[in-house]
Parts: sequence; C-alpha cells; structure tokens
Amino acid sequence: MNGKLERLRKEWLEEATIRQMQQKMGNNEINSEELVIMYLQRISEVDQTVNAILEINPEALQIARSLDEERRSGKVRSLLHGIPVLLKDNMDTGDKMHTSCGSLAMKDYFADEDAFLVKKLRDAGAVILGKTNMTEWANFMSDRMRNGWSSRGGQVNNPYGPFDVGGSSSGAAAAVTANMAAVSIGTETSGSIINPSVQNALVGIKPTVGAISRSGIIPLSFTQDTPGPMARTVEDATITFSLMIGYDPDDPVTKGSKCFAGIDWLSLLNPNALNGKRIGIARSIFEREISTERKTQFDAVLTQMQSLGAEIIDSIDLGTMEDDLGYDVLLYEFKSALNAYLGKTPMTNPMRTLSDIIQFNKEHSEETLKFGQVMLEKVDRTSGRLKEPAYIDALIKNRHLAGEVALDKAFNEHQIDFLLFPQDHGCSFSAAAGYPAITAPASFSENGEPFCITMCGRAFSEPELIGYAYAFEQQTLARTKPNV
Repeated sequence: MNGKLERLRKEWLEEATIRQMQQKMGNNEINSEELVIMYLQRISEVDQTVNAILEINPEALQIARSLDEERRSGKVRSLLHGIPVLLKDNMDTGDKMHTSCGSLAMKDYFADEDAFLVKKLRDAGAVILGKTNMTEWANFMSDRMRNGWSSRGGQVNNPYGPFDVGGSSSGAAAAVTANMAAVSIGTETSGSIINPSVQNALVGIKPTVGAISRSGIIPLSFTQDTPGPMARTVEDATITFSLMIGYDPDDPVTKGSKCFAGIDWLSLLNPNALNGKRIGIARSIFEREISTERKTQFDAVLTQMQSLGAEIIDSIDLGTMEDDLGYDVLLYEFKSALNAYLGKTPMTNPMRTLSDIIQFNKEHSEETLKFGQVMLEKVDRTSGRLKEPAYIDALIKNRHLAGEVALDKAFNEHQIDFLLFPQDHGCSFSAAAGYPAITAPASFSENGEPFCITMCGRAFSEPELIGYAYAFEQQTLARTKPNV
C-alpha cells in the first residue's frame, strides 16, 4: 500500500461516513478502488480478531474501477456510488461468492442471480465488498447455539470486548463497528437487526415488512422476515435504506413500499425532530430484566429526550409480554419457506430440502453439530404445508397480541409517537406485527459494553423514526469506536 493510502487509512478511514467518502472522491483525493484497497487492508488486520467476514468479493476491485471510470465521465449514480457495502451471508449474489446462511452444508452453493435488494444496491453504484458471518440458519438451528457462531465461519466476536455480539446478523454488525466497511445489510425475523446493532453501538433500521424485498434471501419466515441496513450513523443507515426500497413483483408485500414514493430522505435528518413528541415507556416489558446500571442509563436517555422537547408518557401497559408471542409461527413457516427456496436453486446444489441439511449435518457432526440441531429437527417434523391448526392459531394470536393489543392500542390510546425501549427489549412486538424499529447508541457501561435504545413505531413510520433517531444522535454523539 502506498504512503498516501496508508496515511488515509490510519488517519481518516475509521469512522468515515458515506458523505465524507463522497466528498473525498468528488475532490479527487481518493477513488473507489483505493477505498476498497484500504478496507481490504483493514479487514486483513482486524478480522483475525473479530471474525466477521466470511469471504471477500474477488471482483470488488474491478467493480470499483469501473465505477471510478463512470465518475470521471461525469456520472454519479447516488450517494452509494463507489461505497463498499457488506452483505449478510443469506443474500443471493449472482457472482463468484457463495450464499450459505453460515452452514457448511451450503458452503459450495453459488446463486444464479442477485437478490432484488442486491440489484438495487448495485444499480445505486455500491461495491459489494463481501459476505459476513452470521448465526447459522438465522439462530434457528439449536436452542443452545451462541450468537454469532456458524459451522462455516466459526465465532464472531464483539469488537468492544468479551460481550455478546448479538444475533443473527452478527458479522454484519461487528464488521461495520470495527470499520471494515461503511455499511452492511442484515436481516431480521425477530431481533436479528436490532439485537446485534445494540450490542455493537450501531444504528440499525428494522423496516416495516414490505418496505424492502425479501426475494433472493434464504428465508426463515414469510410473515416476519425483512432486510435492513446497519451503520455507524443515522445518515448512513438512511442513505442505504432509501436506496433499497422498491416494489418487487416477486414479493407482493412490497406494494406497501409505494407509500414512500417522493420522500426526500435526507431532509428528514432534523435535529429538532423530537420537539413536541410524545414518547411511550412500557416499563413492565423490561424493568425486571435489566441491571441497575442500565436502568440509570435509560433514565439518562429520558432526561436527554426531555431536553430536546419530548414528553415522556411513562408506565404504559401493553397488555401482554414478549414471551406471550412464542415462536410457533416461525417453527411452522421455516420448513415451507426454506424448502421453497432450496427447491428453486440450481440442480448443482445437492441441498434440496431441510431434510437434506439435517442429514448432511449428521454425516459431518464433528464440524457442524457443536451445538446440535434440535430446532432444525423440530421444524422438519412439521408438515411444511402451513395447514396445522397450531400454526393458524399462533399466526392469528401473534398478529393480534403484537399489533392490536400491544402496539396499536398504545399508539392510539396514549397518542404517543413511538415506544422507547432500552437495548433490544420490545423488538418481538415489532417483529410479530411487521412494524419498524430503529436503534441508536446512547452510552457505554462501566466495563465498556454498548448501551443503545430502540424506537418502535407504526407501520411505515420509518420517516418519522429516522428523524427521532437523528435528533437523539446529534444531541448525544454517544458512539465511540472500539479499540481493535
């Protein structure tokens, strides 16, 4: 690496934002190819400790070079033009990278084409830098599996220290936190963007189901899956989110994304967005589960929000608890969703069904079954036809409890603008209802563990949530980079 790049990497790259990268590229101080080289160097040094990256896109430099040529000719596609982006390893890429969901059973699988959201990113000029490690099979393989572990990639480690790294978008979060890319794309079924974001002091946007297409992503649940961005700042997350939105005829629920048409997303970044807003606090959801230190940290957040003009509506009763939702919806949907995905993969992929995955693991148990596969086996005992009464009952119950009883009633009866939780508490409600949530760094514990907040809103309220998160971020500037 030449002297200029080495200096930039050490003095500027860490914590650099998308806007700062665009400014340097626009001023010809750096180009996308050099940016990729610096991130590759960063990965080679840091990922030996973090273990967040599964593989690098071998075409990343060539793609960056072609995007630099476009820029020289006067064409800049978007704010993501030439920006390196990482993808969770459950997203199809029609290139020379594998798509495995962290499983050794899928380690040799190449998708035929990009997932819809990957096409959107490429069209926006993003450089797909690589795939990130994750909790294998989206944390639905074993009830004993550690967050961040996969048979293909091993254990992802939290860059801040010996803390839980979060799951299942573990590598996607840890990589961005450790400055191995500007932004990453994770997926959530129930907490898998929110949880690793709060554990790694990131802004994670868990969108409304239907805002971003799920086609071309190894699925867990038809009703709850959604991809979303993870970044170090609200602005970077917002830029990336806005460029992935869009209607996909292969995912009919994305018709709902049309409500975002014409929004100027960057105009939402208003430092005064919390002024006059009513914030709901449902203490019964978390007060018995968090430490005294975290209660103090959360109360400090409420004071900060009041200083920004917000009104706190405390002790709201949501009428149900997160544990009341259970996981039966996911238990029944996983087999049907995964078998449909595997059945459409090229015949060169020997894994055609969930049963094939389970059998492979049994035959390679020393490598694959460190934590067992009790959840996969339990899922495989369902019919896969989604006709069991237990599934229908769970689906109806969850939508009713999470949507009508918990969230909608709180929003309507208390006239609140959003619900606020410490860490990832409350994320099960947003997941089951299909509603959006966003995280923001708030502080750090005495031992250096990140403490974040989660804001939960109504369906398709991402524009408002982004504004609230930005206002809080600008007031606190709480994020600090890890020592890796």
